[in-house]
Amino acid sequence: MPHLCKAMSSPEKLLSLENLCVHFPVRGGVFRKAIGACKAVDGVSFYIERGKTFGLVGESGCGKSTLAKSIVQLIQPTSGTIRYKKQTLDKLDRLDSFRKSVQMVFQDPAESLNTRMTVGDIIQEPLEIHKIGLAEKRSQKVKQLLEQVGLPSNSVQRYPFEFSGGQRQRIGIARALALKPELLVLDEPVSALDVSVQSQILNLLMSLQHDLGLSYLLISHDLAVVKHVSDIIAVMYLGKIVEMGSATEIYSHPMHAYTKALLSAIPVPDPLVKRKKIIIPGDIPSPIDPPPGCAYGHRVSASKYKKSVEEEITWEKVGQDHWVLKCPCCVF
Repeated sequence: MPHLCKAMSSPEKLLSLENLCVHFPVRGGVFRKAIGACKAVDGVSFYIERGKTFGLVGESGCGKSTLAKSIVQLIQPTSGTIRYKKQTLDKLDRLDSFRKSVQMVFQDPAESLNTRMTVGDIIQEPLEIHKIGLAEKRSQKVKQLLEQVGLPSNSVQRYPFEFSGGQRQRIGIARALALKPELLVLDEPVSALDVSVQSQILNLLMSLQHDLGLSYLLISHDLAVVKHVSDIIAVMYLGKIVEMGSATEIYSHPMHAYTKALLSAIPVPDPLVKRKKIIIPGDIPSPIDPPPGCAYGHRVSASKYKKSVEEEITWEKVGQDHWVLKCPCCVF
């Protein structure tokens, strides 16, 4: 697979991945020796431009969250390269500056916020860890952050359980903004929220991006959400990127069969408009023992699946910054 980071033109790459892999050992036997590997992320390459939103979509279990955690170094990659501002992370003596510049907002705010800490302490904790400012200035900074995400400044003495789900996610966003990051990794930031609250959080994120010049990696299984905010979209299946391009290209000219199936699942608001849904049979194959050739073609019993086993599957440019994993059984 070619390095798409090198093949695709970009004015300024803030973060780039090259052939990133995250494999977890599978252990068995009396002595629990490694007998295989779960290939959660398998050879992923892409880049994120400064001030842009990169959307990553795919069904549950395809490796999206594992990829996000590897980027922020909560999980160590097995192989591959992560570059931030042209500097590889494995060559940094300390990750302090990187951790300040790249922050993460988690899927479930109820799980990611310490229920024993007040909101003020939660947001102030990153400032204390990185020794930023004096105590008085930190308290003032916390109030400013709360107001920035649409919460009253007097919330500092309250606890997370006193807030609604949408408000708790705003607290998580405020905590992520405390260190003035340049990139936010948003792992399913609205999936646990009601539809009306989802739009409020998405509008808040877009407003913050406009005001602060932030870059986003937005991870979601909801293509309607990703379409609303993303500049570039990548479609992930079984640990691999199968298609990538601008939001306009992906939604108007999908090339991979898996992308077409995902797009067909987006609800149409007009009841008079009928859209044929593509039903994907079976379950996603196991990343421990993936099938040879095209894993998606194997799942849907594609007529040309055998060709994908015999031929090398490579990337092909099909439009302006639009790439697809050229498979004989999925791209036609």
